[in-house]
Amino acid sequence: MSPEDDRDELRLPIVQAGDPVLRRPTRLVPVDEIASDRIQALLDAMIATLSGVGVGLAAPQVGVDLRIAVIEDPPEYHAQMPDDLLEAQDRTPVERYVLINPELTVVDAKPVEWFEGCLSVDGYRAVVPRATAVHVRALDREGQPFELDATGWHARILQHEIDHLDGCLYVDRMLTRTLVDSESYSERWGGDAIDHVKALFGAD
Repeated sequence: MSPEDDRDELRLPIVQAGDPVLRRPTRLVPVDEIASDRIQALLDAMIATLSGVGVGLAAPQVGVDLRIAVIEDPPEYHAQMPDDLLEAQDRTPVERYVLINPELTVVDAKPVEWFEGCLSVDGYRAVVPRATAVHVRALDREGQPFELDATGWHARILQHEIDHLDGCLYVDRMLTRTLVDSESYSERWGGDAIDHVKALFGAD
């Protein structure tokens, strides 16, 4: 069996908006349970589920009400994007890592606006204001504490995923008049300036 087959076998269904698990705050993972087969198997399944389809996944998105998220923004995603957009979004590759029981603090609250999508709100995108810089404290998959500072797109991913752990979806924070389906985003709005999109949709 190839590694790709192994990954497919581990993939979990992604819960869609409308399921109550996405609207409930998650439970802390007891530190003495992190090394358990149950939690480690969940982490492996979340990593497999995220691979190739997104940049972050929170446990509620696979129906589990635990305070766990996986983050990854691999270089192959960036290769499909124009350099000027990557620079404008302050987006650089992020190696995969696990967050358990994360706590997020806003470092620079200045809002930055970009389109976001969500695996649990399939088929849509909208402009979402997010803080420019954040600080996160969490445990890794071995239960060891760590801290990180993030700016730009990395900070956006962290805010999006940790929102999931608090029962919040991006649609709660979006500029509602900018909601578009994914096809029109790809065909018309993905490369457009956000200020222009907002003006056209009356979202100023």
